[in-house]
Amino acid sequence: MPNSLKAKKVAIVCDWLTSIGGAERVVLALHELFPDAPIYTSQYDPNKIDWFTNAKVKTTWLQGLPKQSTMRKLLPVLRRQAFEKLDLSNYDIVISSSGAEAKAVKKLKPGALHITYCHSPTHYYWQRYEEYLKEPGFGMLNPLARGGLRVLGGPMRKWDYKVAQRPDILIANSTHIQKKIKQYYDRDSVVIFPPVDTERFAQSTQPKRHGLVISGRQVPYKRIDLAIQAACKLKLPLTVIGNGPMHEKLLALAHNHKNITFMTNVSDAEMPKLIGSAELFLFPGIEDFGIAPVEALAAGTPVVAYNEGGALDYINDDTGLLFDAQTVDSLATAITMALATKWDHARIAQSARRFNKAEFEKAILKVVESNS
Repeated sequence: MPNSLKAKKVAIVCDWLTSIGGAERVVLALHELFPDAPIYTSQYDPNKIDWFTNAKVKTTWLQGLPKQSTMRKLLPVLRRQAFEKLDLSNYDIVISSSGAEAKAVKKLKPGALHITYCHSPTHYYWQRYEEYLKEPGFGMLNPLARGGLRVLGGPMRKWDYKVAQRPDILIANSTHIQKKIKQYYDRDSVVIFPPVDTERFAQSTQPKRHGLVISGRQVPYKRIDLAIQAACKLKLPLTVIGNGPMHEKLLALAHNHKNITFMTNVSDAEMPKLIGSAELFLFPGIEDFGIAPVEALAAGTPVVAYNEGGALDYINDDTGLLFDAQTVDSLATAITMALATKWDHARIAQSARRFNKAEFEKAILKVVESNS
């Protein structure tokens, strides 16, 4: 850490720590940069994420409520109140990692610096509002959830815009999100890509490759259904890694197709080999950034991705193919073209190095130091 920051008191704030994902990896990297900084969050479940056993994690009063993902969706109004009431007046620098309400903190020390690493303008208020209306994810309570979202959506959208003006600096995790921040929050931002463990995947490049692979939480916007349908159409082997609310529907979609293999409990140790031994990694959804396809690139595996979102920051003619319509035919055509292409796997792996943790840390420190 630069000497100019050693005397500064730093606090880290994040939406929640109840599962493992890209946002949590950002918090971990921030914790490693500022190990003495406490981490303030709405809810923390050390049984689901054990990365912060040596950190000072401070939760809000919401900690006493259930921490399941379905319950978490019911809490935005309460999280709003909890974060706004946090007293951070002892800190010189506050870094919030947020795709929801954590950026709302306001009881700060006069002259303190507040930086928000923005994973996305809040999905359920902005770009995925219609998706949440269509499928809130509450089962039998979906009609009630839709009603609540319709009633509260407008006021909460206004509140979200207002609190997005509070941070001194906004950092976007991709050029895609930089544009969304400008569109929804009317603010400029600097792009710093999230940290990816590229070294772990760089050791997994295989001399012989076979089949297609896709990984991620099985939710509608990731469009894993397209990958399954395209593989079935082409009669190609596809490994589907992960689990989630759509799992049973995806199983039904792949019924009687022996070329589709589901793996729901893959360890961190197994993942690099599975990704590194595939001919192609499929990425048919729209992501804010997309950690999984960058991990695939680090393993030397070319990526077939939908031509929108975070993928545009790392998919080019040397690293994969982009397809223009989220349809089975469009994806199947791109897969066929990619399989017919001779790829330089070492060059693909090299392209992913700019997304490693060291680059993230260097960029974050530069922003913090230059504005302190």
